Amino acid sequence: FCAEWVQSVVIRTFFVNPVINMNMLTKGIYGRSMKTYRVQQLGVTRQQVKKKRSMIINQARQIQPFHLAIPVNDLEVARHFYGTLLGCEEGRSASTWIDFNLFGHQLVCHYVSNYNASSVANEVDGDPVPVPHFGIALTVEQFHGFADLLKQNKIDFKIQPHLRFVGQPGEQWTMFFKDPSGNALEFKAMTTLENLFAKYFVS
Repeated sequence: FCAEWVQSVVIRTFFVNPVINMNMLTKGIYGRSMKTYRVQQLGVTRQQVKKKRSMIINQARQIQPFHLAIPVNDLEVARHFYGTLLGCEEGRSASTWIDFNLFGHQLVCHYVSNYNASSVANEVDGDPVPVPHFGIALTVEQFHGFADLLKQNKIDFKIQPHLRFVGQPGEQWTMFFKDPSGNALEFKAMTTLENLFAKYFVS
């Protein structure tokens, strides 16, 4: 791309919200030519853009761990599911809760007597997606490796691993399943990592 002339609003947004707009600068705005936008001389050098992109990638690799606490109706069952079947390393624990390392993020299972999660289905690209749900955005390689592990451990998928939003900016691999307390989990992998936060309307 020509770094010396880019739409001013794109450059401003790139520096404020770089994950979305790295794709804008390299491929145009979701497939449309940059020539369709009013451009302005900015005096931005190719070296400056490369330096900013390098910084963005390094920041993305250093995302702070997310903390999530969920209710479960049996701690030992949760320990087996998350620790053994999903392969999450166990951290601290007490008589009423257990910490797990879920792909570098802190998941805490809290004991709640007789708890059974309820969910509703929301259609997403033809799939009845359970809501609420949580999970991790993986790389494509991680996704398939994890899916193989889950299949080996006979996890009951609510939505089988598959590719959705094919040919769109949001194209991604996805799979859904529930833990023994009914909490729904989704693991996904964008086919183009930079599009995780791509802004567009899905028709």
